[in-house]
Amino acid sequence: MDRPVSICACGCICAAGPDTRTCFETMLNGDVQPRVIPGFSYDQPMQSPVFAVKNEWLSSDEQTPPLTNTMKLLYPAVQEALAQAGLTPEKLQDLKVGSCIGSSTGASLNFKSFYQKWREGDQPDLETIESYLHCNPAAAVADKYNLSGPVQTVTNACSSGTDSIGIAASWIRQGLCDLVIAGGADALSGISYTGFSRLMITSPERCRPFDKDRQGLNLGEGAGILILADETVIQNLKLDSIAQIMGYGTCCDAHHLTAPHPEGTGLKQAINEALERSEIDAQDIGFINVHGTGTENNDRIEGQVINELFPSTPFTGIKGFTGHTLGAAGAIEAVMTIMSLREGVLMPTRGFRNAEPEATAVPITSRTETATSYALSDSLAFGGNNSALVFKKGAE
Repeated sequence: MDRPVSICACGCICAAGPDTRTCFETMLNGDVQPRVIPGFSYDQPMQSPVFAVKNEWLSSDEQTPPLTNTMKLLYPAVQEALAQAGLTPEKLQDLKVGSCIGSSTGASLNFKSFYQKWREGDQPDLETIESYLHCNPAAAVADKYNLSGPVQTVTNACSSGTDSIGIAASWIRQGLCDLVIAGGADALSGISYTGFSRLMITSPERCRPFDKDRQGLNLGEGAGILILADETVIQNLKLDSIAQIMGYGTCCDAHHLTAPHPEGTGLKQAINEALERSEIDAQDIGFINVHGTGTENNDRIEGQVINELFPSTPFTGIKGFTGHTLGAAGAIEAVMTIMSLREGVLMPTRGFRNAEPEATAVPITSRTETATSYALSDSLAFGGNNSALVFKKGAE
């Protein structure tokens, strides 16, 4: 069994809102619509709307070189989580604090304009390159808060956010850190938009996870952050324990570059590992926050695994509110899973209307009360990466 790791705060920003509470309330009681952004057209035959974050919600920090868009999303989520926990920069200096952030594209595509100008024979300014070099997500957070613990940026495609939280929990268990700032962040990018369009898995309308008439995904952007803490630190600083990470499982089945294994082999192994490390059974899970992209292969395989392992467990997917935020997806979904545990209520799966004929389990479609202590959040990613986290409700 893995020793439970306490979560003392969280932060979130996405198209549904600039902070955790707003995002949660929007998903419970409101709505947000994706929109077509002309700058991402790239002469694609079909335009797919995206879930973009409002400019006024982004970090306004001024620095040289300037922040990348991913960092403009990440900093507000980190700042919210630290403020929620009451962790000032002065308090952080007395602790060994790690930074573990997942990102799929992050700053790596920030130099496209430089490359374009260089190919055209120009001599572009190096500011874009300098921005890229200074905006490694985990390293930038460590530098900003002068952290003394381990630093790791995780790039496991769409499971990056989930994996960063699982890795961060292991740092706490091994005594490497007193606290870890963990999660994921990704901004919208013209290159990723073009790539997903060329794969022909984007939708011309709002995505419809698990719906029999689904047409694909919408891309989104955002950041989700958890503050993980050692129990001694929780007690000494009188921090709240809002939830616990009970177990983490991950498996790369390496079936295909972009498609999941047809039998969900890797996903099943990751979920079973997370359950085993938590020392609980599948029937103890009260609800699941699923990956649910709205693509044909992902939803079909993930649905098969849920039908097999959790035939009567309610599940919900939030990408109809956020879009697919790539490396941030698992982290944002972890934050919303924790909020549902704390508040005792699940948000609907926006976009879902009609189930597959063979489906025995379907996502919830309306606000649903829950009194469970345990929840699961899972992620599927390119390259056959599959990861899962089991969370437990914190003490009242």
